[in-house]
Amino acid sequence: MNWWEQELSGVGYRIYGEPEPPRLVFEGSLRLNGMAEYQPLTDWLGQIVAAAPPQMILDVRSLKFLNSSGINVLSRFVIQVRQKGNIHLTVRCNDGIPWQHKSLVNLQRLLPTLDLDFCHEF
Repeated sequence: MNWWEQELSGVGYRIYGEPEPPRLVFEGSLRLNGMAEYQPLTDWLGQIVAAAPPQMILDVRSLKFLNSSGINVLSRFVIQVRQKGNIHLTVRCNDGIPWQHKSLVNLQRLLPTLDLDFCHEF
C-alpha cells in the first residue's frame, strides 16, 4: 500500500493522503493521549520520509486543535525530513486558528527551508 492510500480517523479527527500533489491532510481536533496513541501517525510519517517524495505538503488548514504530543510528532517528522535532505516540505496553515501560528512557526527553526503557507480564510 502506498502512503497516500492510507487514512487515520477517530473521534473528531481524520488524516488522509493524496498523491498529486503529495500531501497529507489533517482535519478536526487531534487529542490523542501520549506518543503510544500517535504511533500509527508516526509510522505513516516515517513511510513518507522513506518514500522521499521531492515535495511534500502537510495541510493543517482544517485542524482546529493539536495537543503537545501531536506537535511533538510533527516536530520529529520535520527533523527526519531535514536529515533526509531531499524533500521540500510545505505546511499549509490557517491564520485564523491561533495554535497554528504560535506552534508551527517553530518548525522553521528545525528546518529553515520549510515553507509555511498561511491562508487568512479557509
